Amino acid sequence: MPAPAIAAATLPQPVDDDAFLDEVRAFLGRALTPDLRRAGRETLGVHADIAACRLWHRRLYDQGWIAPTWPAEWGGTGWRARQRYLFDRECAANDAPPLFAGGIRSLGPLLIEQGTPAQRARYLPAILDGRDLWCQGFSEPGAGSDLAAIATRAERRGEAYVVNGSKIWTTGAHHSNHMFAIVRTAILEKKQQGLTFLLIDMASPGLTVQPILGLSGEHEFNQVFFDDVAVPVENRVGAENDGWTMAKRLMQLARSNNTPAALVRRSLRRAQALAEAAGPDLEPAVRTALAGLEIELLSFEQLELASLPAGRPRPGDDTAPSMLKLIGTELNQRVCELALQAAGPAGLAALSSVAADDPWLDAGAHAAAKHLAVRAATIYSGSSETQRNVIAAQLLAR
Repeated sequence: MPAPAIAAATLPQPVDDDAFLDEVRAFLGRALTPDLRRAGRETLGVHADIAACRLWHRRLYDQGWIAPTWPAEWGGTGWRARQRYLFDRECAANDAPPLFAGGIRSLGPLLIEQGTPAQRARYLPAILDGRDLWCQGFSEPGAGSDLAAIATRAERRGEAYVVNGSKIWTTGAHHSNHMFAIVRTAILEKKQQGLTFLLIDMASPGLTVQPILGLSGEHEFNQVFFDDVAVPVENRVGAENDGWTMAKRLMQLARSNNTPAALVRRSLRRAQALAEAAGPDLEPAVRTALAGLEIELLSFEQLELASLPAGRPRPGDDTAPSMLKLIGTELNQRVCELALQAAGPAGLAALSSVAADDPWLDAGAHAAAKHLAVRAATIYSGSSETQRNVIAAQLLAR
């Protein structure tokens, strides 16, 4: 029996890569100033200098390209997976500054799925245009990868929750005006129960931020303290004591774009440039390893394309986000380690003491600092061991 005919309207329309790339390249050529490109090249952690982030965010917003994975009706681009891939690739190739975009990548999609109409109306426009910057309040001194051990308490008093405790390793809390957090509102039979997901104003009385310097010397992390911080009940996402469900979905969204292929491509380009500068003095094994990493990255790019056709994981899909987070972070660490090898003696330079007129030492110092900066990547957002356990549990349940 012949296969049933499929209406032409239901078939995905082919993407004109050349026309799309022409449009993207023309925009990047106009919008990426030398200062923004420099900020992209100098980025060590998960986001560029905050002033560059804000400027680049605004230019993408004005172009209508700030939220490629959001549904078009909520301000997204409507791009297909291949268009998003091509755009990310071109941004990496042109040193666009990585955004501080927890709101765009994680919270916004969660609010679109789980938020109230009032929450969407209040928060989504300010996420899109960059007025609001969001940090994530999950980890605590006694709760890292085991988020079920959350101890920060929130007691409901009338129309507000009063929060006491602390969060740690809070990326960008010193830049943010809002935090999304999970807190404990009850002690129930299972540790995962009794958690509640709240949206917190960082200007709230009783909230303080204390910096934590990373191995590279960068101020990226913080500890945040709550001393009778009042949070309106209307800022709760989901039901009281059901924050675990909200947190799991947000982590699926966050892990799927934690270390995307485009970010690894940036690291590989720098490693390849260092290898080229070393010339014939470079150990042949390093060149061989670089070629192998290029092949692995090409595979990772195709995996990312196939795993996220809509730009975000399906609800309940833990396998794809954990797989992408695991492979992306470990691959990026290996690339940065190889870049340090390619830098040779220049990798001993301290980033803060390098003269601007010595590009060899500057490149080596950056390679060393980047190597140190990415060591945390296989820990935050769930360690590699946690990701392997999640993947195994999903596969065994099938």
